Amino acid sequence: MIAQDQIRRFATKYKTSELNVIREYLQHLFLSYFYQLPQTSQIYFKGGTALRFVYQSARFSEDLDFSTNQEDIPGIEDCLLEVLRKFDTENIEATLQEAKTTTGGYLSIINFMLFGQTIPIQIEISFREKEDKGELSTITSDFIPPYTLTILAEEQLVSQKMRALRSRRKARDFYDLYFILRKQLPIPDKKAILTQAQTALQSSEINFAVELKQFLPKSHWAIIRDFKQALKQEIQRYI
Repeated sequence: MIAQDQIRRFATKYKTSELNVIREYLQHLFLSYFYQLPQTSQIYFKGGTALRFVYQSARFSEDLDFSTNQEDIPGIEDCLLEVLRKFDTENIEATLQEAKTTTGGYLSIINFMLFGQTIPIQIEISFREKEDKGELSTITSDFIPPYTLTILAEEQLVSQKMRALRSRRKARDFYDLYFILRKQLPIPDKKAILTQAQTALQSSEINFAVELKQFLPKSHWAIIRDFKQALKQEIQRYI
């Protein structure tokens, strides 16, 4: 288990809160154990946390999102419980607070107890994503030794982020679009998608500074002072 003084040092290094650092440590541990299980070979890591861990997005993320082209993952809850048992060996208390199948997959919330704090992490797996393909990726971090996971193929990862933006229109989705454009990741049907995103941005009443500040390092706070304009400029480079 990581020491509390290391958490403090990493919070200073990353210019963020200790909570973000603790959560990210737990996410790395979870993924490293999860992808050691043979049942996870067809489960593909995606979403904002994938953008951070694999592509180095600045945004800290609260959840772990996955997808699979399978109709179901038999024994998925047993997989999670096996992972939680691994946390016992790290002297970290982890309990499955909620676990249920949904219309499109599986959802669970795991509560971790560390340094007197309860840190919930939501796990969501989308089933029946027929076109999904995965790629192996080695993840390195300051927290644990390198490990390998299966990430959703890049074009599909971006495509699903764009789908999330269209359906949810949350601050984090707009920020992820900003990152994707700055990183020059491929966006399928780019002009049409970005035109829709620009319309959504213009009509949005989100206070981006408030919504995003807690999940970005201090070195990125300048970007979100007028984030709407910053993203608009990035979009207009491509349409």
